[in-house]
Amino acid sequence: MRRVLVTGGAGFIGSHLCERLTAGGWEVTCLDNFDDFYPPALKRKNLKPLLPLDGFRLIEGDIRDEALLERTFNEGGFDLVVHLAARAGVRPSIEQPLLYEEVNVRGTLNLLEACRRHGVKKFIFASSSSVYGRNPKVPFAEDDPLTSIISPYAATKRAGEILCYTYHHLYGLDAFCLRFFTVYGPRQRPEMAIHKFTRLIYEGKKVPIYGDGTSRRDYTYIDDCIDGVMRAIERVRGYEVVNIGEARTVPLKDLVVLIEEALGRKASVEHLPPQPGDVPITYADVTKARELLGYEPHTPIEEGIRRFVQWFLESYPTLKVAPG
Repeated sequence: MRRVLVTGGAGFIGSHLCERLTAGGWEVTCLDNFDDFYPPALKRKNLKPLLPLDGFRLIEGDIRDEALLERTFNEGGFDLVVHLAARAGVRPSIEQPLLYEEVNVRGTLNLLEACRRHGVKKFIFASSSSVYGRNPKVPFAEDDPLTSIISPYAATKRAGEILCYTYHHLYGLDAFCLRFFTVYGPRQRPEMAIHKFTRLIYEGKKVPIYGDGTSRRDYTYIDDCIDGVMRAIERVRGYEVVNIGEARTVPLKDLVVLIEEALGRKASVEHLPPQPGDVPITYADVTKARELLGYEPHTPIEEGIRRFVQWFLESYPTLKVAPG
């Protein structure tokens, strides 16, 4: 049986990945510190179906804890690490840049060092489309110059990519860095736009739109994202940076309309000034993902929003949980 460590495995993407891995016969160790960036109870709910499974193990702890990592790697015998744990979000990183550096850069380095010491030769790193910043060229390709990174969060993700290359060069680590483009779907973090807008529209509250609503995002449905990660896991060799997106952009104002239609309710929109760190567009060129991974996104935004809203309506009573 193959053994994998998934950091941040209780989160949105992580819990979906742990489900897919256990279903595929992997022995999965999930490491998560259940921080309070959003209610830890939601993350515990994400893992509830996995906890009874023989092939799943949960370790509560922090990637900044070197002693914990040493114990975990000693006991794990891992074939692979999928590193999803991070402080997330562009706007909070502007307020807490030192924390983001500590978790996202030093935490990643701790894991790479643990891999080196314990002979783990395969590593998947969750990067972000935010590293492209205000890229004037669209769609964004992996070899575009990254000269306009505009948030501490994006800078920490780029630093993680560089560290992965360093460990590939020095120690022969096979490392794929996956640049995710706005992943959404059931269990999405509550502060992210699709989840937040859906909740506010459902509750009859104002929906804050920063700017004029013409900013565009490439939204990636969770099933497509996990397909990309699983294909990367099976093919990780050498060092590569790969976009994981839908290769289609949607204006913010059109996204609101899609949510309105799926909910059957109208939004009360409040227009606010643009926020620092936001970019006007994200748009993935997935040519490399298709060629290297055989990746092909299958869920258009219309269908993805419908599925998300269905999950939201079924889950709403349990989503309003107190932090802790």
